[in-house]
Amino acid sequence: MILNNISLINFRNYDNISLDLCDNINILIGDNAQGKTNILESIYVLGITKSHRSLIDNNLIKNNESFCRIKGKVTTNKTLKKLEFFLSNKEKKVFINKNQVKKLTDYISKFNIIIFTPDDLELIKGAPNVRRKFLNIEIGQLDNKYLNILNDYNKLLKTRNEYLKRLMENKSKDTKYLSILDDKLIEKALYIYKGRFDFIKKINDKLNNIYEDITNGNKLLIQYENNLGIEKYDENYIKKIMKEKFKSNLRRELIIGNTFFGPHKDDFVFMLNNKDVKYYGSQGQQRSCILALKLSEIDIFKAVTGENPILLLDDIFSELDDKKKNNIIKYIDKDVQTIITTTDLNQINEKLLEGSYIYKIEDGHIERQVV
Repeated sequence: MILNNISLINFRNYDNISLDLCDNINILIGDNAQGKTNILESIYVLGITKSHRSLIDNNLIKNNESFCRIKGKVTTNKTLKKLEFFLSNKEKKVFINKNQVKKLTDYISKFNIIIFTPDDLELIKGAPNVRRKFLNIEIGQLDNKYLNILNDYNKLLKTRNEYLKRLMENKSKDTKYLSILDDKLIEKALYIYKGRFDFIKKINDKLNNIYEDITNGNKLLIQYENNLGIEKYDENYIKKIMKEKFKSNLRRELIIGNTFFGPHKDDFVFMLNNKDVKYYGSQGQQRSCILALKLSEIDIFKAVTGENPILLLDDIFSELDDKKKNNIIKYIDKDVQTIITTTDLNQINEKLLEGSYIYKIEDGHIERQVV
């Protein structure tokens, strides 16, 4: 999978630019706050339809403008596709070869992206919803049915919570409709649990070896935590447990008006030498854990889709010593198109500079440089 060109109109600090990218390493260099990360963000938005930096879509639109547009020419399976993301104050639309894709969830898996940014430490330090969001986006890129099921689950969950409140307000004992909702919710939950169990297993199959290569440390794994107490996917067992939980906790759920059990409560933790990295790991170890996670995904994406994803690295080399940089380079395969931001080319290993495209970015202006 190759992004041949990306063009932006009214995106962040850019008026109108077009950027050609090479198949291998692309380096965006410039001082802070000049627009390097905005380029990475635009590529991410083109693939995922939302920003990794802002929850508010309208923040993507340049000040005093009414819309923004991102276009990309992407080669997948040797076929050129033209992707487009359009956002205004009123609507968000996506297109493939100028044909609108009505459901965003049907679009997302068409352009696979792995991104590493300094803010990714929130995957360790942040709240559980940050980690659930990560799982949903990564799995959704590999399986858009997962995203559709997840949307259905969230709608059912909202309906169930509202019905719990109504039952309590009316002091009703008629729970027939609640039982119907429970069955439908469990059906959707099964698909979500399976996707998460499978994805985390694939990550753990690779995670420790990559972490060891990067740091010479070992015994790193991701521990999937769910409030059902299940350790592996077993459809019949999960059905049984969820039904029991709903039944035994009905009174509490009626009082609170909330559903206590299900994948909407999931979490995962990084365990290094059997200790939670959030509490016992240094910031350097935490950063290496995240990097190992993201690098683990490359082979997973390729195995599932048959193509390498696009790799976006936002200023990752500034805080790594030379040894870690050299260890990481072997994972930045020449077959994986990679876009790197940096404030200083001296931070980039010479092997990565060979044959790369280098762009100087200053105040929203981009110029190709020859090194």
